[in-house]
Amino acid sequence: MASFSIKQDYKSNDKYNTSYEMWEAIKQYIPKNKVLWEAFLLNNSTTKSLENLRDLGFDVVGNTTIDFFDSDMGDVIVSNPPYSLKVQIFKRLALLDKPFILILPIATITKQFTKVLDRRQIQLIVPTKRLHFIDGEDTTKRNWFDTCYFCYKIGLEYDITFI
Repeated sequence: MASFSIKQDYKSNDKYNTSYEMWEAIKQYIPKNKVLWEAFLLNNSTTKSLENLRDLGFDVVGNTTIDFFDSDMGDVIVSNPPYSLKVQIFKRLALLDKPFILILPIATITKQFTKVLDRRQIQLIVPTKRLHFIDGEDTTKRNWFDTCYFCYKIGLEYDITFI
């Protein structure tokens, strides 16, 4: 596999941060009693996602010095990955073969690169309204595309869950 670095290869438009409300909306679907890995902490402004998950009562590992492509932490990956590296990220996810919940554009489900996973294990949590992210200044960034929670090996009751 080619060498990638989340810190070096992400694009400026990958700096969409996850709000507390985005994780709170799916709190009931995030596995309890598991160590979560917030795998895509690009810089200090993105560590807010890790703090938000901890504030919701989860045991979470991750920091800005750990690179997803060189590491394997926790029991479940819960994150908002850099979208510009989706193809490489899915290849790595297939190698890790561990459960995850990632916030991704909803169109990701139709992409060929998702075939590296066992598609029978893929489930979606679909919000009834568009998710909006936070920029480095903690202000809302209006999102122009629809996103969902892309789940793998989470074992939800339904393959598509609307919230």
